[in-house]
Amino acid sequence: MLAVAFASFAFQAPMIQPSILSFAATRTTIITASVFEDGMSQFKADYPWLAKYGFGPSVKAERWNGRHAMFGWLAIAATAYAKSNGYFPDPTTALTYKDWGGLAQLGFNEYISNERAIIMIAHVHALTISACAAFGPQVLGDTLTLLDGEEDEEPYGVFIPVAGQTGLTPAAEMMNGRMAMFGLIALVLGSCVSGKDILEVFDVGVGGLYGLAK
Repeated sequence: MLAVAFASFAFQAPMIQPSILSFAATRTTIITASVFEDGMSQFKADYPWLAKYGFGPSVKAERWNGRHAMFGWLAIAATAYAKSNGYFPDPTTALTYKDWGGLAQLGFNEYISNERAIIMIAHVHALTISACAAFGPQVLGDTLTLLDGEEDEEPYGVFIPVAGQTGLTPAAEMMNGRMAMFGLIALVLGSCVSGKDILEVFDVGVGGLYGLAK
């Protein structure tokens, strides 16, 4: 809907000189970069030890957030596929306190279903692997934290320069990560507004491919 709205607005909007557009885009990038750099500088002043290793408002942190968002979409798609094909055994069966203890409780004598328990355990395993990749040796290319003496990347600004950066490049990965993060925000907002489960909203977005939308 947003894409249609922007497209219709662009169709009806008067022609603007390219020089004005270029100036506006450049000015926006400069202002945003300044705000971002000010935030990074303030964080470094307040928390020098954390900033030294890449925590806080850093490009390294944004890259890893984007990676987790992209993996989140993969997990959502995999969960929808497993649910639609009946790969969760006894999905509606609730766990019992006798067998699982307090971890199974939702409160008020209600317990999570077997399906939710399977999904939760899968995510715990994925989070463990992610933590090992993030803080472990550079086996998978880079770490979440900055090594001693390692400099963070230059901020990309609002508009990532993707010209000539297609393929397996840092700029392309950053763009994909940002789109994945914005997509997850839109997915959660859609779930809150419609009252549907996230998997149902996801299924609506892919045209009912998994048959989960009601």
